[in-house]
Order: sequence, then structure tokens, then C-alpha cells
Amino acid sequence: MIILVTGASGQLGRSIKSLVKRDNINHSFVFVTREQLDLSSLSNIHSYFKAHKFDLIINCAAYTAVDKAEHDREKANMINHLAVKQVAEIAKSNNIKLIHISTDFVFDGLKHQTYSESDTTSPINIYGKTKLAGENAILSIMKFDAIIIRTSWLYSEYGNNFVATILKLAQKNNNLNIVSDQIGTPTYAGDLGRVILNIIKNDKFNELERVSEIYHYSNAGWCSWYDFAKEIVNISGAKCIINPINTEDYPTAAKRPEYALLSKKKISKEFNLKINSWQDSLKYCMKNLSTVSLLNKE
Repeated sequence: MIILVTGASGQLGRSIKSLVKRDNINHSFVFVTREQLDLSSLSNIHSYFKAHKFDLIINCAAYTAVDKAEHDREKANMINHLAVKQVAEIAKSNNIKLIHISTDFVFDGLKHQTYSESDTTSPINIYGKTKLAGENAILSIMKFDAIIIRTSWLYSEYGNNFVATILKLAQKNNNLNIVSDQIGTPTYAGDLGRVILNIIKNDKFNELERVSEIYHYSNAGWCSWYDFAKEIVNISGAKCIINPINTEDYPTAAKRPEYALLSKKKISKEFNLKINSWQDSLKYCMKNLSTVSLLNKE
């Protein structure tokens, strides 16, 4: 099977690449960044797929600058919606399977209970609205052979993310004020990458004309951003004090869901997954961070 992974320079793309290299997986993987496949250009997408043939697309690419999206709606809509729509059309026309990554931000966070895949969506920012539009485009075009995986609070050893930001700030500051009234679950990109690779190997995924589905995946448990930051600092051994604040004390351009816990029952049952706690995966990631930093400097 020839598998295209978009967003290869992002957290999930790099995590999948690392897992494929380490585990010697018996498929041919092609990893592309925006330099090879520019999702902000529909003509570029068309040309790329005309020149290359695949059996599966794993779409990790997205416009993820949540606050910036409020003022850059056109680009966010292009990458998260219109490009996804075109990829889905190409996939359907060429009998290519599709795994697409989405977000907990398709929900408004007002339910104050765990969200299942069938719950009503109601995004409260541009990022969430464009990601939902991308989901809807896939499901309207591909009745079969597509999987959408919604995830939350993604972090990894790579690039800019909450873990990297807190580690950097904790080295420079004695105190940090972190929002404590937004609840969710961190997701280690290495775990999500492993889940995607396990799905690819699963007989259910490889059934002919498998009905397209949405799944939720994050690590197990829940926390606030404040709890998450405290755990990062505790593991790192930094002396920085983390103080809880309310959302209203930290205004942002985009509104965030205040409670966006995703139910993992469906994905864990269908693909027989054991889901790690967010605390265990955070420890594992932070253990790897120094190794990755050293490799990047070589």
C-alpha cells in the first residue's frame, strides 16, 4: 500500500514518520510538507494528485493558528475546508482511502459531559467552523472509505506546542498564570500516530466499501490547562509556581470551548485499543524531549 501523509513537518506528521522508521512498517509512505503539496492552492492539489498515485491519504495538515484564524478566515477556510473537499473528491474518484484529523473545537463546550461522535456540533470560533466544514465535505462526498478522527490538545516532542511553551516560560519566570476553567484532555501525538498505524493494519479498516465514520481519540483522563502546566513543571523539576486564573483574565481573539472531553468508547472498542493516561504519556514525551533536541542539533 502506498500511503501519503500530509503535514509532514507538523507534530502528528513527524510523529508518524518517527514511528514508521522505528517499527519498519511494511507499507510505502510518502511524507509531504506544504513545499511539495500546497493545500492553500486548489490547482497545486490537482496537479500533485495527477502526478502521484496513492492507496491511502492520511491528512494531518491543517490551519491550526486558532487566534490568527479569526482575522485570516479565507486562508483557514481554504486549508481546513476547501482543500479537504478537493482531496475527498480526488480520493473518491481514484478509490483512495482517507484518514482525516479533526478537532474537539467542533463543539461549543457547553454540554459539561463527555462528547460522543453523534453529539450536535456547534463551533464557537473560525478554526472550529472551518474544521467542521471540512468534516462535512468529506462525509457528503465519501460515503465509504473515510475516517475522521477528532482529537484534542495535541502535543509532542516536535515544534511549538503547550508543553514546549510551558518548559520555555518556566525557565525564565518564577510564576506563570494559567487558565484553570477550560477542561479537556491532552493528546500525545505519538499515541495518536500509533492509533492511526494500528487502524491501517486492522481488517475492519481494509474492508471493501467500509462506511465512512467519525471517531474521537485523546489520552485518558481530564484536566485544565492549569493542571496540565503544573504537571509539566513538576516533571521537569523547574522551580516555577503555576497560578490558576479564569478565562476572562486571559483574553484571546478566539473563544475556546470550556469543557470539551471526548468519549473514546467507540474507537477503543472497534479497534481494540488500550488508551494511555495523559499523565503517563506526558512523562514519556518529556523523557524523549532531550533526545530529540540533541538529534536536531547534530
